[in-house]
Amino acid sequence: MKRILIHTIPAIISFIWLLSVNHTINPFSLKGPDFLRFYLILIFMFYSLILIFKYFKHKISETVLYGLVSIILVGIIKLFIGIILGKPVGFLIIILILELIVLMIIRRSYLNM
Repeated sequence: MKRILIHTIPAIISFIWLLSVNHTINPFSLKGPDFLRFYLILIFMFYSLILIFKYFKHKISETVLYGLVSIILVGIIKLFIGIILGKPVGFLIIILILELIVLMIIRRSYLNM
């Protein structure tokens, strides 16, 4: 339970930024650059939390995998919304590809799956 609470800190911080800057709680209603800022804050906060865990020699658990998958799902949903609306989604596709690569690396090397 403690790990789940720790891993929700990046999501809470990114949603606080979203509420304070864009005055909304729905990230899917944002335009491209604003969503990318929100998404990058979420990603960098989550990866920095992973690096902090690694620095203090804590075991990376499956909670990290679930967090990464949920972040990727947010990006994929926004990607489908952008494609349906006919908006440019190139940067989001690049970020999602990089995230999938990192997910595979973490899954293979740290989780022993």
